Amino acid sequence: MTTEPTRSGPEAERIIASLRPHGRALFWPSLVLIITVGALGYFTGRFDEQWQNIAVLAGGLAVVVLLWLLPMLFWLAKRYVITTRRIVLRHGLFVRTRQELLHSRGYDITVRKNAVQSVFGSGDVLINTGLERPVVLRDIPSADLVQGSLHDLMERSLNPIAARRQAEQSGAPDETTAWGVR
Repeated sequence: MTTEPTRSGPEAERIIASLRPHGRALFWPSLVLIITVGALGYFTGRFDEQWQNIAVLAGGLAVVVLLWLLPMLFWLAKRYVITTRRIVLRHGLFVRTRQELLHSRGYDITVRKNAVQSVFGSGDVLINTGLERPVVLRDIPSADLVQGSLHDLMERSLNPIAARRQAEQSGAPDETTAWGVR
């Protein structure tokens, strides 16, 4: 009979959720793309001079790049990953920024919603870490569910040092002998 050794160490970190801001942020850029492509289809080849047709194409390409491609890339570059141990915030297109918040440090979580966010079920999740400004997960889908999940993850990942101190304080009084006197 073989027995597997039991692992008493911490469990492996697992990804709970990988989030981006709500997709409704791409509504206006997508509308601009549809209108621009329609306008390019209509106006391309309608002018007598070749430079005018090229200018229409160049203008349409500039509009697509500036008003659709860049907002799409900025939206794709922002990501929030929630794991069993931490929250990882990544953002930035040209300058990448990564910030991590450990669940074991403990923090305060607030959900803030405006009227449009309430209609779509999204919201801003404010995480107060004790610093001067809270960390904000902007326009997250299912913000209330994210808040509840973060509360559960914080409870589960109690800091080992705090757990040891709590056990020491709630344990029996110390019965050691120092210098021959009790």
